[in-house]
Amino acid sequence: MGREGGRRRPLTVVAVAVATALVALGLYWFEPWKLWQDEKVSEALPASAPSRPGGAGSASAVPAPPSPRTVAQGSLISHEHTTTGTVKIVRLPDGSHTLRLEGLDTSNGPDLRVWLTDAPVKEGTAGWRVFDDGKYVSLGKLKGNKGDQNYPIPADVKLSEYSSVTIWCDRFDVSFGAAALTST
Repeated sequence: MGREGGRRRPLTVVAVAVATALVALGLYWFEPWKLWQDEKVSEALPASAPSRPGGAGSASAVPAPPSPRTVAQGSLISHEHTTTGTVKIVRLPDGSHTLRLEGLDTSNGPDLRVWLTDAPVKEGTAGWRVFDDGKYVSLGKLKGNKGDQNYPIPADVKLSEYSSVTIWCDRFDVSFGAAALTST
């Protein structure tokens, strides 16, 4: 009997070690604490191009720089997590474009990205996993799950090839929310 009890102790130690490793791996992978942590971002729209310095009287000769102009926009709908807000593609005075999230409100999560995609936006679970099936451009990690934020769009991106935006969880290949873009 003493011998059998001696065998159980090493098995118990191994089982506890394996269970601890699995819990640690699960915590690392799912990052459940993020569900209770909000990250608010309040970025202003990028400023217009700086004015050129000039001599006296030159202000009337130099036209004012153009202001930023919204060229496409859409409203976010919920997918895997409740998501609201507005998405805008804004042409800046220097000719570059930025994607702007305004009034974003979604859950926090692991490895969230902002993607421009060519996928149609579908309601419900049918729309959760479609965005990586076609063409997409990652504009970077989501800066925060609440607020207003800007994401520069690379100059080589042909905006006419993209019709939607998604807040994409790269770790689990699922959309938290998405918006169809319409030209303004």
